[in-house]
Amino acid sequence: MHAVSERAHDLIAAEERYGAHNYHPLDLIVARAEGVWLWDVDGNRFLDCISAYSAVNQGHCHPRIRAALVEQSAKVTLTSRAMRNDRMPGFLEKLTRLCGFDMALPTNTGVEAVETGIKLARRWGYSVKGIRPDAAEIVVFSNNFHGRTMSAVSASTTPEYRKHFGPFVPGFTAIPYGDADALEGAIKPETCAILIEPIQGEGGVNVPPEGYLKRAWALCREHQVLFIADEIQTGFGRTGDLFACDYDAIKPDVLLVGKALGGGFYPVSAALADRPVMSLFGPGDHGSTFGGNPLGSAVAEAAIDVLVDEKLASRARYAGAKIMQGLRAIASPLVKEIRGRGLLIGIELSIPARRVSEALLARGVAAKDTQEMVLRIAPPLVIDDAAIDYFLERFRDAMASL
Repeated sequence: MHAVSERAHDLIAAEERYGAHNYHPLDLIVARAEGVWLWDVDGNRFLDCISAYSAVNQGHCHPRIRAALVEQSAKVTLTSRAMRNDRMPGFLEKLTRLCGFDMALPTNTGVEAVETGIKLARRWGYSVKGIRPDAAEIVVFSNNFHGRTMSAVSASTTPEYRKHFGPFVPGFTAIPYGDADALEGAIKPETCAILIEPIQGEGGVNVPPEGYLKRAWALCREHQVLFIADEIQTGFGRTGDLFACDYDAIKPDVLLVGKALGGGFYPVSAALADRPVMSLFGPGDHGSTFGGNPLGSAVAEAAIDVLVDEKLASRARYAGAKIMQGLRAIASPLVKEIRGRGLLIGIELSIPARRVSEALLARGVAAKDTQEMVLRIAPPLVIDDAAIDYFLERFRDAMASL
């Protein structure tokens, strides 16, 4: 058990006084991190089962990614897109080849990639499908999470993300996640795209029914609609495949990636598509001062190399299976369901998940609640057997204490 020290109290008080209260974080003040481990300001060690929401799939402070950051930072870090730089071309080639697309548009945060996908879909709807001006619709899904910009919250069905933020951006039609018949009924002549998470992370680690994504993809083909996959949290090995869509052997028309693309060192994201779609953007149609900057490009190249060379998707598949098996063996009466794929695991509870989260924190494990009754377990993909055993032992103890 770890008590909160006076130093930690002072840091928490300063954050609460000077920072906006737009998060409800665990009272864990991280001062150092390596691999799957975190150390607080008092030197206590914690197992990270949050992974910055998949941004540190490669583990904290990976030496290869750090070396790329340090080396590039001594050369040039930012040029803006007013000129070219020598790192972006190699990054874009590596990213597009890995993901299987012709072209990529680099951005910074995940929600910027989402905004890119939305604009690209609308441009395609008007330019290619022939939708009448300002009438394009994008189908979205209940409990989605695509970020917190106005477009993203306009697409959301979660009341707390929308409260007192209207008026909202029009052009989104929300339907139940996992209901293929509802999707078929929602597609109209004005529909330009569907925007979907292959597995919903923030929505409660919701895995769609078997065959649902294939049916959704086929409906898009049938009705001339773009399939946009938001793989910002599920991508780059998290679910046991390079991308969650790979499980269903489907290729999106537009792929949105981020988080792990920056290896935990730098915000890097991108939207990818084949040439006929991505070429609809011309100069001035979309952009970002920092998108594709030399520092981010160098970091992202190294982050991709680590994912591939260390076979992190395969490691996630193995580790996730072992954790799920261990969790099911605990058989707590407080657990209603264990679901997920790879190292994206949701534990639905009969009590508020925050209580379990705090009980785990007291035992040296950092894990976060989502959707009130779901505890999400998503450690870095480099987790080993000893750390898995550490987690399972403390989870068993935490559940017994509640």
